[in-house]
Amino acid sequence: MMKRIMPIIALMLFFACKQNKPQDEESTEVATEMETEVPEKATIIPIEHATAVLEWDGNTVYIDPVGGKEAFVGQKSPTLILITDIHGDHFSLETLQALDTVKATVVTPKAVADQIPADFGSPVVVMNNGDTKNFSGITVEAIPMYNLREEALDFHTKGRGNGYVLTVGQERIYFSGDTEDIPEMRALQNIDKAFICMNLPYTMTEESAADAVLEFKPKEVYPYHYRGRPDVSDVAKFKTLVNEGDPNIKVVQLDWYPKDDF
Repeated sequence: MMKRIMPIIALMLFFACKQNKPQDEESTEVATEMETEVPEKATIIPIEHATAVLEWDGNTVYIDPVGGKEAFVGQKSPTLILITDIHGDHFSLETLQALDTVKATVVTPKAVADQIPADFGSPVVVMNNGDTKNFSGITVEAIPMYNLREEALDFHTKGRGNGYVLTVGQERIYFSGDTEDIPEMRALQNIDKAFICMNLPYTMTEESAADAVLEFKPKEVYPYHYRGRPDVSDVAKFKTLVNEGDPNIKVVQLDWYPKDDF
């Protein structure tokens, strides 16, 4: 009889200890679990043309901020600013100086950094083609961007500007900057979101853009920077070319020209 009672008593003591576990210990476990929860995907907000805002896990990234302070009304202050090139639709010193950059690091190619005053106030980090750096948990890779067509070689020379691949949580996001369908773009791997330019005479045709996309196969592709002079690229044609070549690639159209009816 005693042998049967002992296991029952032990079982009762086990459950009593379980129920009397200190509340603060349980709270600590829950808090630890909550602290390790990090959003997997970034939020992308189109501003205009080549300018975008990316938000992820308390970070706010401005891509090519131009258009003055008023273009960013309602947006959070940046923690990271990425600038691709010296041209006015990508780099505006006036805009940069008007923004609240107290908490921001500015990442640029050398040609842009050379145009930012030494007393700017926020750190300016130069990245050359091929460099990789980490900023507050976001890995940034500088990808070449340049022209291939003979008549366009002077628009964007190799080594002057940067496209960027950002590794944000579980995502890899590519912003092409001003480029044609260069080998370095075609060699990209494991891209979740690709922002691809297409405007003549400065970058490339819809056919070239689609052909490159079909080679490096991002999960999603976002046509941007598609207004040229005087023409506007046919993003519907681009979508058709991509989906005919690979229906698994999702083409996402955002409103990059909110002031125009295109």
